[in-house]
Amino acid sequence: MISENFENILFEVKENIGFLTLNRPDKLNALSEEVLKEMSVCLAKISEEHLSGVVFTGAGEKAFIAGADIKAMQGMTVDQASEFCKLGQKVSFQIENLKCPIIAAVNGFALGGGLEMALACDFIYASNNAVFGLPEVSLGLIPGFGGTQRLAKVIGRNYAKEIVFTGDKIDVTRAKDIGLVVRAFNDKESLIEEATNTIKRMQKNSPFAVSKAKKAINNGVDFGNVDGLKMEREIFSALFNSYDMKEGTLAFLEKRKAEFKGN
Repeated sequence: MISENFENILFEVKENIGFLTLNRPDKLNALSEEVLKEMSVCLAKISEEHLSGVVFTGAGEKAFIAGADIKAMQGMTVDQASEFCKLGQKVSFQIENLKCPIIAAVNGFALGGGLEMALACDFIYASNNAVFGLPEVSLGLIPGFGGTQRLAKVIGRNYAKEIVFTGDKIDVTRAKDIGLVVRAFNDKESLIEEATNTIKRMQKNSPFAVSKAKKAINNGVDFGNVDGLKMEREIFSALFNSYDMKEGTLAFLEKRKAEFKGN
């Protein structure tokens, strides 16, 4: 079993079910390059195990993953942004392509890269305090970890465009209405318990058949299209040369309203 010590991740196995927790509650579990690299290593190790399923969540009561580390992103060059985007997409692919089912158990904020990681899971359960959104356009950016591709495939193109173009945050009721969230629960404890129970129900079935069913569904609806992700990465990283990206991220860090120029 996985024994490596991680700085930002907790992983344990109970009754052949993996529990993957992003453990940066003081940073609202934000995604940095270091966090993504740890996630990649951990997911590679998980893929070698014969688990019934994985419950993926964030530590603390405030956030699943509140997004990427904006302070680190603000100073990136185009090439650095492309590598960061490539790393985030790699991790989302690893999540999506795990042989066993993986459920995103979202408590609190799932914004930006956080929602993108949840979208890479097989489906999303949430607590009633969950908040979802892809606010990248408010920073002069676009989603870069697969969000432009997976969100449209999960909830449909028009709903996806509304969420991406406005950058609005939506609550769990709205998320359920549009098919982003499968089930919602009163609190985090119930959320984790029911996600675990769902995987226990899967344990009654052939793990080989479940794995093949996952592959058939993912390939059938063309999740994570490689060309689409490549285009997303190229646009995401090119925006790091724009005035609006520099202004948007700086305004976020300075806690003021951005003054965009459209270039």
